[in-house]
Amino acid sequence: MSVTVIRSKPVPAELSGTFRFIDIGVNLTDAVFHGIHHGKKKHEDDFEAMLDRSRLAGVQSMVITGGSLRESETALSLAAQLGFFATVGCHPTRSKEFDEYPGGPEAYLQALDSLISANLHGKGRVVAIGECGLDYDRTHFAPEDVQRRHFRSQLFLAKKYKLPLFLHSRAAHEDFVNILREEGFGEDGERKGVVHSFTGSVEEVIELMDMGFHISVNGCSLKTEKNLLAAKAIRPDKLLLETDAPWCSMTSTHASNTLLETLPVSLKSKYFPSSTKLPSFMMGKPVKGRNEPSAIGGVAWVIHRLNEGVPFEKVTEKVYKNTIELFGLDELQV
Repeated sequence: MSVTVIRSKPVPAELSGTFRFIDIGVNLTDAVFHGIHHGKKKHEDDFEAMLDRSRLAGVQSMVITGGSLRESETALSLAAQLGFFATVGCHPTRSKEFDEYPGGPEAYLQALDSLISANLHGKGRVVAIGECGLDYDRTHFAPEDVQRRHFRSQLFLAKKYKLPLFLHSRAAHEDFVNILREEGFGEDGERKGVVHSFTGSVEEVIELMDMGFHISVNGCSLKTEKNLLAAKAIRPDKLLLETDAPWCSMTSTHASNTLLETLPVSLKSKYFPSSTKLPSFMMGKPVKGRNEPSAIGGVAWVIHRLNEGVPFEKVTEKVYKNTIELFGLDELQV
């Protein structure tokens, strides 16, 4: 069945308030938040200023992405310091780390296992296994067979600890869902996990939801008209939101921009505060082109406009509750 994106009428500019968000996919381990771009120091460390902007935008908490063993260690350390949460796993493009690790793949998996078991409770805990999955767009980093092998091994960790999956899928849908089914993740059930930064089709959205998975969107998920159709097809009970910051900025060239232009001024100043372009830098202002968690409100706004007649607060509150339920973030329940 085809899905039509209905362009809704602009809303009054006076809409305001603080709407609640949990950014479920943010790369706070990236050095750009400390002023280091491509290995070179370009400006002052503005990590705290970035966090301040996210709080002003209504971001209550974040799940820091772990994309390798080392990055997962850093993510957990940061999560403990900040009172956030983290994932533990290995991104498909880094799958070769399993084979290159001293002691081989089994030792790498055991190191991930030990990291998880030591951080299951309290502040800064691990709340999902990943980022793991398949990425056939970037097989120059890791061949398909290597990715598949080490995707399966991480699914073992999710089953062992009964934690949801934080999944990545690019140009690999058929293999992706087949492996999940073969490993026992094929039927709808509780706490399955989320396919993050989703850029697939309407048909793929439906299949993944029918398997029990949540779908998370960010700026990269809303680039094209086809992307918008897929985002519109996500059921409210399966929707999550993220920024994938510092990546996946929303830009004027994206199909989502028409909808984003209706964002009230009162919210735009929170979600997209005025920025400076490098080499210029002003402490307290974002760096142009570097995505931040505050932009999650913009992602939510586009989803709101795609779903004609659903109030913005209803969208944000449903996603907030979905996030708490999937990741077991009971302390954020109000």
